[in-house]
Amino acid sequence: MEALLVFIGGGIGSLSRYGISKLVTSRFENINPEATFLSNFISVIVFALVLISFSKTAIADSKMRALIIIGFCGGFSTFSTFSYEIFYLIKSQNIGAALLNIGLSIIMCVIVFFLIAKNS
Repeated sequence: MEALLVFIGGGIGSLSRYGISKLVTSRFENINPEATFLSNFISVIVFALVLISFSKTAIADSKMRALIIIGFCGGFSTFSTFSYEIFYLIKSQNIGAALLNIGLSIIMCVIVFFLIAKNS
């Protein structure tokens, strides 16, 4: 049953990420690091909020974790696309954009997770 919930959550997350990539227009050809950043950033917020709410309640149900944290957040966030976009930016001589993307993605996501989790 948990595997089915991961599958469903992952599908919803992947479709949501696809929707964001269609909504966010990129200034780069062949890649969309803005949409990838936004998907990863939102995923970190959802992950942290769900994790915190599970730790504060008795509803720390493994099925809900499978659906939301593993499934949805796993499908919605994307490290492989992030890695490809960094590679593509460097290869196309956009070193500044690559470094900015790395810095913003890692620092902002860790900071937002910390800010949400520290109040738990």
